[in-house]
Amino acid sequence: MDKTSKEIIRQAVRNRYGKIAKAGSVVSGISPGGSCCGQSGKTAIKNSTVSCCGGSDVSSEQLSALMGYSKEEFASVPEGANMGLGCGNPVALASLQNGETVVDLGSGGGFDCFLAAKQVGDAGRVIGVDMTPDMLSKARANAEKMQAKNVEFRLGEIEHLPVADNSADIIMSNCVINLSPDKQNVYHDAFRILKPGGRLAISDIVATEPLPEEIQQNLSLISACVGGAATIYETKDMLKKAGFEKIRITPKDESRKLISEWTSGDSKNAGDYVVSAYIEALKPE
Repeated sequence: MDKTSKEIIRQAVRNRYGKIAKAGSVVSGISPGGSCCGQSGKTAIKNSTVSCCGGSDVSSEQLSALMGYSKEEFASVPEGANMGLGCGNPVALASLQNGETVVDLGSGGGFDCFLAAKQVGDAGRVIGVDMTPDMLSKARANAEKMQAKNVEFRLGEIEHLPVADNSADIIMSNCVINLSPDKQNVYHDAFRILKPGGRLAISDIVATEPLPEEIQQNLSLISACVGGAATIYETKDMLKKAGFEKIRITPKDESRKLISEWTSGDSKNAGDYVVSAYIEALKPE
């Protein structure tokens, strides 16, 4: 993929999530329907969330259970921090410890950052990175509401993280890396900023088989967390090339039916090709 094509994809993604941030909630009206990364379009859905784990008729309680979050977690953050843009719960996967430094790739409204901040405590630190200025503003406003002293948000691309070498204990991400047109560089830079022995705890969309060309070339599907999904094999290979070891990718097969529902308008059913999964790996000591 050339530089021009990559920038077109980044701009499409930036525009989509800028609109979601300004709307203050997930909105509908785009084809395909709801996605793991929300929707953009005409009509706001009041008091509802949309993710790869369900369509717009899924309640917050149902979505909480499907994605692995508890009611207490949803209630512990400011209104607007949870924007229904994830496909799992990387905080639960991360097994965070007091005093650790966490970097969240594509931090959005800050939902996972705020949950992580509670677990690492005052001695810890959480850094959210997002390339969308409107999302960054929203996250910072939410941090002020929470008076979260151990959380900060930085503007940047996940392929070129504004974080020092060997400084993070753990990297989280929730349904974001699939959006990158340069995933190999995402994993290389993640490896760079992790301390020796540092770990990845990622929830993302992966392909179980190569995507049809018409899905890969569809900008709407790319920015809806589908068209840019790498296969499980490709993801493992990229992690190995970056230097990671003890790689484990755990597909959540129960997400297939729900993904099929929110991509039912496509000529080819994306739910036949993609699934949400947990991705774990370690940087060698």
